[in-house]
Amino acid sequence: MSTPFYVSPQQAMADRAEYARKGIARGRSVVVLQYADGIVFVAENPSRALHKVSEIYDRIAFAAVGKYNEFENLRIAGVRYADLRGYTYDRHDVTARGLANVYAQALGTIFSSAAEKPYEVELIVAEAGEGPEDDQIYRLPHDGSIVDEHGSVAVGGNADQISSYLDQRHVDGMTLGEALKLAVESLSRDNNGGERTLTAEQLEVAILDRTRPQQRKFKRLLGRQLTRLLADGEGSAEEADDSAEGADAEE
Repeated sequence: MSTPFYVSPQQAMADRAEYARKGIARGRSVVVLQYADGIVFVAENPSRALHKVSEIYDRIAFAAVGKYNEFENLRIAGVRYADLRGYTYDRHDVTARGLANVYAQALGTIFSSAAEKPYEVELIVAEAGEGPEDDQIYRLPHDGSIVDEHGSVAVGGNADQISSYLDQRHVDGMTLGEALKLAVESLSRDNNGGERTLTAEQLEVAILDRTRPQQRKFKRLLGRQLTRLLADGEGSAEEADDSAEGADAEE
């Protein structure tokens, strides 16, 4: 009878972590930035059907990189958790912190289980507060740990390089146009220091806008509105809306 092959627990965990990190790094990056009126999510994603950024609840949004089927399962579970908690208790009891804890438990259990492979995903859960100081942004790596982020964060692809670029240039109180321009500039940089040109058709952009009068603060920026913001590099979502509507009326 042959002797079973032995792998130390430390080595097994290191191998699982390396496997997950390689899978995540193959995906295109997502960046999240705070601006004066909320939080903006920008992903390099030419698909209009397979979203990397989605709404979870009134003030809460979700962004992810990695294997689509895995993070889509987590997104659906998050929506169910939020709906059930909001219905059972109160809408204000649904928070980004609570959702991040649920995701951390799920990812941690999967990562430590020898019966299945670790999820090749990295998540961001964000909530727009009443003011910029109340915003919450949490990054959840593949192993289920939680990182409380402030200002800006990047995941997937060359996230380290992008994060360094954002940390040096992001400031509090930026307009939506300024934050969007910075996000696109960071995504346009490649590993060799060169720059690409990213158009509106190659980007998926969404915001949590605390100034919206309705309870749901999530909004996708598409078409003329996104093109206008990218071209101007300043202003708000409402101003871009007005400009796009005016252009449509002229046509």
